[in-house]
Order: sequence, then C-alpha cells, then structure tokens
Amino acid sequence: MGSSEQTKPHAVFLQYPAQGHITPMLNLAKLLHSHAFHITFVNTHFNHQRLLQSRGPDSLKGLQDFHFESIPDGLPPSDYNGTQDIEALCRSTQTFCAVPFRNLVVNLNSSCGVPPVSCIVADGMMGFSVGVAEELGIPLLQFWTMSACGFMGYLHLQELINRGYVPLPDESCITNGYLDKPIEWIPGMKDIRLKDLPSFIRTNHLSDFMLNFEMEEASKAIKSHAIILNTWDGFEQDVIDAIGLMFPRLYTIGPLHRLIQQTPESDPTNSIQSNLWKEDTQCLKWLDQRQPGSVIYVNYGSITVLTPDQLKEFAWGLANSNHPFLWVVRSDLVRGDSAVLSEEFMKERKDRCLIVSWCPQEQVLAHPSVGGFLTHSGWNSTLESVCNGVPLICWPFFAEQQMNCRYACRHWGIGMEIEGKVSRVQVEMIVRELMEGDKGKEMRKRAMEWKESAQAAAEEGGSSYRNLERMQSNWDIQMRETSY
Repeated sequence: MGSSEQTKPHAVFLQYPAQGHITPMLNLAKLLHSHAFHITFVNTHFNHQRLLQSRGPDSLKGLQDFHFESIPDGLPPSDYNGTQDIEALCRSTQTFCAVPFRNLVVNLNSSCGVPPVSCIVADGMMGFSVGVAEELGIPLLQFWTMSACGFMGYLHLQELINRGYVPLPDESCITNGYLDKPIEWIPGMKDIRLKDLPSFIRTNHLSDFMLNFEMEEASKAIKSHAIILNTWDGFEQDVIDAIGLMFPRLYTIGPLHRLIQQTPESDPTNSIQSNLWKEDTQCLKWLDQRQPGSVIYVNYGSITVLTPDQLKEFAWGLANSNHPFLWVVRSDLVRGDSAVLSEEFMKERKDRCLIVSWCPQEQVLAHPSVGGFLTHSGWNSTLESVCNGVPLICWPFFAEQQMNCRYACRHWGIGMEIEGKVSRVQVEMIVRELMEGDKGKEMRKRAMEWKESAQAAAEEGGSSYRNLERMQSNWDIQMRETSY
C-alpha cells in the first residue's frame, strides 16, 4: 500500500445488526469512501453469513480501501434466515459486543498497510461504542438511522417519565384513549400525541427492558463527537433546528440513497450491496406489464410480524380493492407460522397480484406502474417512497414508526393511516381512496413536491450536499490539528 493510502483517514463503521440500519450505514460508508476515506465496515458474524448467502460468496471481498470485518453478537449460533429477536439482540449487543469490537479496532491499528483508525462511525443503538472510543482516544460520530422526529422522541423518553406520562397506569391505557394525550412541550414538534412517541413507552413497568435500553442509548448521544441524521433540512426543519441547539455538531445528510447517485457510475463501491434477503427481480418484469400508477406496492419491512388474521384481512382488503398489487411476504412475516395464503385466494387473484419474498425496493418504488405504497412506516421505506413521489398508506408496527406515520399524514400530507384493528373493509376503502379519490390525488401532488425537495437537497449545492462537505471539512481540520 502506498504512502497516499497510508495517510487516508480511516473510518470504522459499526451498525446495529438489522436490515433497516445496515442499508443507510452502508450508504454513508460509500459516501465517505468517495471522499477519500479508508473504510472498515463491521457486521455481526450472523449477518455476515446472511449477506454471503444472499449476495454470493464474493460479495464481501470488498476493495483495497473498503473492507469488511465481523464480530460476534453474543447470541447462540443459528442458521435462521430472518431478523433476530430485537429484545434478545439488544440485550446481547449491549452485554457482549464491546470487548470484541475493541479488540478489532486495536488489531486494525496494529495491522501493516492499514491506515490508523481516525474515527468510529457507530449506530446510535450500539452505545457500547462510546466507551470503546473513549478508552482508545478515537473520535466517535453517532449515526442515528431514524428520522429527526423519531430521534427527538428517544431523546425525551426520560422527560416523559419525569412528567408522569410513563409508565402507563395500567394496561387498559393502550386502548382507553390515554395515549391520545397531546404532547406540546417537545421542542420543534407540533400536533404530537403520546401514541406517536416511540412505542417502547407502551408499558406499565418502569423496569421494562426496551424502554430503559432506548433511554440509555439516547443519553449517550451527548458523548459523541457529532450526530449524523439521514434526512434533509427542508423536510424536518423545525425539529432539526431544535436538535441542533442540543448538538452543535449536527449533520443532516440525506436522503443518503439520493446522495449516492451523485457519485460516478464507475465508482467501485456501486457493486457493494446490503440486502440480507435474496431479491426477486422478476417482479420488475411483472410491473412492466401494468398501467402507469396502477399498482399498490405492499411491504412491511424486515421486522414487522403479523398475526394470521391480520395477513388474511390485508390480503382480502387488497384483493377487494380491484387494484393490482405487488406484495412482499417474508417467510418470517407471520407470528408463529409461515406466511401462507389460502389456495382460494391465490387462485382467484393470480392475474392481479404478485407475491414475492423480497424485492429491490428502490427499483420497485421508482417504477412508473407503482401508484401507492402500503408500508410499516420505517424510515428507509418512507424516504425511498418520498424520493419517488409515491404516496403512503401507513400501518406502523413499533419503535419510531408511529412518529414517521404521524408526520407523513399530518405534516407532509403524503399519507393515510390504517388505525385500530385491521379489517378488509378499511384496507379496501383506504386503497380505493389513495388510488381513485381526491385525497389520493392531493397526496400524490404533495409527494411529487417533496420528491423535488429531496432531489434539490442531494444535488451539488443542496443542503445535504453542503452538510456532507462541511463534515468533511471539519474532519480535515481536526486531522491537521491532531497530527502535530
């Protein structure tokens, strides 16, 4: 390795081991690589093997200055091809990952031909990295892969406890209207109810593990050198401004998948992909045969779990709408069973529906046949839909997805929510309104406006493009100052 390679800044990326975190983290790593960073991207052993299975044996060979490493997550070995139990994963990473991650960074610093580690870019959900970075004297940048409004919700979990909102008085509060209480005191946020805040507040036990885990991880953000968010200023301006008062080194660099498009087609990292499931690309040919704007795309992300009854109600609601639909049904989508639809359903609807186990979502949402997206309101899905001008039907599952749903429906004007118990009648009605009604037309108009806003932010001279340059410039200054 030449001397120029030796002097490159070296960023070690550590993501929370779930699909929705890996995808934006890899995009950020690619961006920094395009800005002359040496990259080490750290997966868990479990996801490292899943990537090899889904992408092929050569997929993680990397490049001379972009390579992959892995550490154990502390859970028992498994051949399971799905997302691990979230609570078990949080317990395990919090308890077991610090030592192997520290050892990896130490080994990188002693490796011949590899530039010394300049910084750690860690997922905000991997808070143990704060202690590792402090011990080794390496600057830590936290990347919170969620929305700015979602991040602000996590930052105020302790205050919700202090003010007596959490824990809930009893389990009946989930359904008796208690969660409809307005929350008017969080800076930069309006028209927010208790039910819109991260779902981990929905407990009547102060000792609830996930509530305490998320609260503890958020409290560590103040110890980071900088905070990075995958959003853009014009989209979440008020809450970004409020977060900026709490964290002076705040970089809003999004949508990341749009910024990636500014890199040359010849960039060697374009071949590096992040999907943990093998994609069914045949669905694109199926979409080619449909009329523009006629198809409802349905995907609940990588973590959402349905009951068999919910699967059935969604299926018949979609079918009864008489609109063609492309539906991603993971093998682990249904709780306690495989995701199987009846022969009757498949036979009657075979001409108007296509069901796949996974798909290239960005390409699907960019396809002209797609006119709407029934989503769990995960942040990656929300951004990808916005960036293609596709309006949303929202069915949030957990975490900050409720907040994303609230903003999509109330603030951005691009969504409608399926509320309460899922019924085929409600699903059919909302799909028809989106695809045929006046509200759907208005949502589509607003979605196209936000698409233009996202594109402008990511283009040269746009707010996110400038923020990326500002982060790079600040880093170069720090590198020069610490080199003396």
